[in-house]
Amino acid sequence: MGRLEVDSYLICATPRTGSTLLCGLLESSGVAGHPASYFNRKTLTTYADAWHIARPHAGRIDEGFVRAALTVGRTSNNVFGGRLMAETLPELIAGLAASAPRPADTDLGLLTAQFGRLRFIHLRRRDVIAQAVSWAKALQTHFWHPHEAVAPRGQDPRYDEVLIGQLVAMIESSEADWATWFNAHGIVPHEVTYEELAADPRSAAQGVLDYLGLTVPPGRQLIVRHHRQADQVNADWITRFKSR
Repeated sequence: MGRLEVDSYLICATPRTGSTLLCGLLESSGVAGHPASYFNRKTLTTYADAWHIARPHAGRIDEGFVRAALTVGRTSNNVFGGRLMAETLPELIAGLAASAPRPADTDLGLLTAQFGRLRFIHLRRRDVIAQAVSWAKALQTHFWHPHEAVAPRGQDPRYDEVLIGQLVAMIESSEADWATWFNAHGIVPHEVTYEELAADPRSAAQGVLDYLGLTVPPGRQLIVRHHRQADQVNADWITRFKSR
């Protein structure tokens, strides 16, 4: 099978699937862009200020914001990497549709008009309860990733069956949304699971690079910058929720 030609790729995920680990691995290749959540509405203003561009009007992503993200998110080979959570996709599509000079027939048409030859990586977690537990714990403690500042007003983790159940439902709904959107646009994404990424991070990342047709330069190695955060608290909550 010949290599795919690619200008951009998007990692399509839900929270607590190892997307930060995968983004770091791909960035360390030096050829897969600088993947990050550029289009998350919570960080649009922060990015715009850092890039010295106008803040998105009413929090809506426009073509100017995308152009700035492309500039920052590309490596020297002009490949761009980005990360999208399920709830971000409709916001990105709506913003691009509102600012497009001419209507596009499909969501995919809007995206490719901005991102060029675009590929998709679908990152998910088989154990949805473990994912929900990790998410609930992060929401309570405000601790999301090592080496990042912890937001104020975090609390000690406490088992909350209602919250975990709500997050399970949100994850399942978001994964259904991804599946529906992929099917509607005839997209067959490259599939990666949290479980295989956690078990062998470099191999999982190499699989993504192979799918994108990107070769790591000689002498360069993929770097694991983040490690599994689950502890006995996670294990206890998972057991308790599954046995309820």
